[in-house]
Order: sequence, then structure tokens, then C-alpha cells
Amino acid sequence: MSEIKRFNVGKRMSDMTVCNGVAYLAGQVADDASLDMEGQTKQVLATIDRLLAEAGTDKTRILRAQIFVANIAEFSAMNKAWDAWVAGGHAPARATVEARLASPDYKVEIVVTAAL
Repeated sequence: MSEIKRFNVGKRMSDMTVCNGVAYLAGQVADDASLDMEGQTKQVLATIDRLLAEAGTDKTRILRAQIFVANIAEFSAMNKAWDAWVAGGHAPARATVEARLASPDYKVEIVVTAAL
């Protein structure tokens, strides 16, 4: 059996699990929910960068991204931050949906799966 590594383990969830050469990140939200959509997205992407580095990988190895936005009218502001961050030639498979998030202050939540 393959070893499962868990990162930042809490009572309810871990921020990331790694198994069989794949990193699975939990949904990441901004630390500062007072920011606008672009600011929250930038914060989330920085957290994703940090977690991927802990696993020994980076954004060029992301296989899939799932993005949840609280208000689809802010889709372009989220994409502005995303487009500046995503590595050229390494855009992952991606889906974006409008959803009610855990806090009304959150504007975006992003889940990624990456190869090591």
C-alpha cells in the first residue's frame, strides 16, 4: 500500500494529502476576506503555491483546478488574477462554478490536484 501524507491536519480536514505521486489540495480561501475578488484570488493562489512547494511540486504540475465563485459577475476579476498567475503553456483542466461559500465574506474558493 502507498503511504498517505497529510499536511496541516485538523479535526475535520487536512489542507493537503499526497498519495501515489499526486497532491490533493482542500478548497483554499483567502486569509483576508475583506479583500475584493482579485485580492482574494491572489491570496488563494499564493497559498496554493506554498502548499504545492511543501509537497515538492509547483503550479506547472497542476492537473485540475476547480474554482467556486460566490458571484459569477466577478468572474473576470478572478480570471485577471488567475491569468497573471498560471504558468504559460501549463494551464490545467479547469471548471468554474457559482456557489454559496462557507462564509458570505468569501468570494472565491479553489481546489487543485497536482502531480508531484
